[in-house]
Amino acid sequence: MAQNTLRIGIIASPWVPVPPRGYGGTEAVLDTLARGLKRAGHDVVLYTTGDATCPVERRSYWPSAVTPMGAILPEAAHVLAAYDALRDRDVIHDHTLIGPLLTARHGGVPVVTTNHAPFTPEIRRVFAATAERVALVAISHAQRATAPEIPVTAVIHHGIDPSALPVGDGAGGYVLFLGRMSPDKGVHRAIAAARLAGVPLKIAAKMREDGERAYFEQVVQPLLGADVEFLGEVGPAERDVLLGSALALLNPIAWPEPFGMVMVEAMAAGTPVLAFPAGAAPEIVRDGVTGFLCNDVPAMAEAIRQAPSLDRARCRAAVETDFSADRMVAAHADLYASLVEARDPRGRPATSRELVRLT
Repeated sequence: MAQNTLRIGIIASPWVPVPPRGYGGTEAVLDTLARGLKRAGHDVVLYTTGDATCPVERRSYWPSAVTPMGAILPEAAHVLAAYDALRDRDVIHDHTLIGPLLTARHGGVPVVTTNHAPFTPEIRRVFAATAERVALVAISHAQRATAPEIPVTAVIHHGIDPSALPVGDGAGGYVLFLGRMSPDKGVHRAIAAARLAGVPLKIAAKMREDGERAYFEQVVQPLLGADVEFLGEVGPAERDVLLGSALALLNPIAWPEPFGMVMVEAMAAGTPVLAFPAGAAPEIVRDGVTGFLCNDVPAMAEAIRQAPSLDRARCRAAVETDFSADRMVAAHADLYASLVEARDPRGRPATSRELVRLT
């Protein structure tokens, strides 16, 4: 093993393959992270589902993605098998929710975990119970601030490879909603803002769960018309074209979203982001530069009118500087190295609280 090269094990959830074939923000991040770590010279093993295609060494327990999503026993079997399979690693990065409770199976290997979800009371209890043996990563400062009692070792924003998204000219004459069909995501508010601004709206949204279908049928579908088009769930190629041709991305969220990858993807395509200032949006959108932070629907309508005045090249540059895959990979590699170096002479991994003091 070359100097400074780490043997890294990454545990994905059993619900979606890496990379995802459709909607799957966390799995897209893991694909970028695993590829980037391998490109940086590290020895990477990804524990995922058997139908994953990420081009690193892969191991699996389940031959394909598990349904229904969220079932406890299939996830537990997946994670336990992962810890057994990754005992030869220098460090394990667990991206599951149940994993931190099962780290007795890590064989003394340092473990870091990332919380990709809001710090709900249940999740806070899990991470509080495992703080003595797992280093915790938050994906935004806004997310971290919602659980001040939980020791967070590092805040690492997600990143993407901006070269994978062509910069568009925004000449499509429409604004875009891209995400989940959910009241919290605010599809109905996006429709209201676009109509108030007199600009057509295209909606590309995942709609697989019962609650998503109910919201669409009861709230969104009656609002569709010649100026509001529902496209369904789109793949990466169609997504990139939609983003690049849009005047702006609308993100009128009404929940403390921990990050918001779609905003970074839009900016990489040169497309300004118009968002409500909830969750991590203020950490991603530079108001008046890469988009606008809007307090309500009328403000978002006015921002739609102003969006063409923003410099699309500055949107792309912000991603290259602040939200690139290279930056994300380097931050994780530094954290992994600190975990390995912090082990005591007996091989005991540092606790999360110890690592907070070290980093």
